[in-house]
Amino acid sequence: MTTTNEIADKIATEHGLTKVQGKSIVEAVIASITEAAVAGNETSLPGFGKFKVKATPEREARNPGTGATIKVAAAKKLAFTPAKALKDALNK
Repeated sequence: MTTTNEIADKIATEHGLTKVQGKSIVEAVIASITEAAVAGNETSLPGFGKFKVKATPEREARNPGTGATIKVAAAKKLAFTPAKALKDALNK
């Protein structure tokens, strides 16, 4: 697993920045994606993929323990669709 600190360290090393500067860059990117998602906008990172907000409707489900039918509220989720370049890199 890669963490935000590891990504920040790599950015800092490759661009001659401090670790604090690298971390602030990573946090700014994540904050920008979050702001766009909250606004309902899609974020596209060419060569990597797209983050898109999707609405899931209210639905009925079953409690596996009791078998009772329950309602699951409508919600929004953030979906990621990888770019072709990323898919190709994964399947080399």
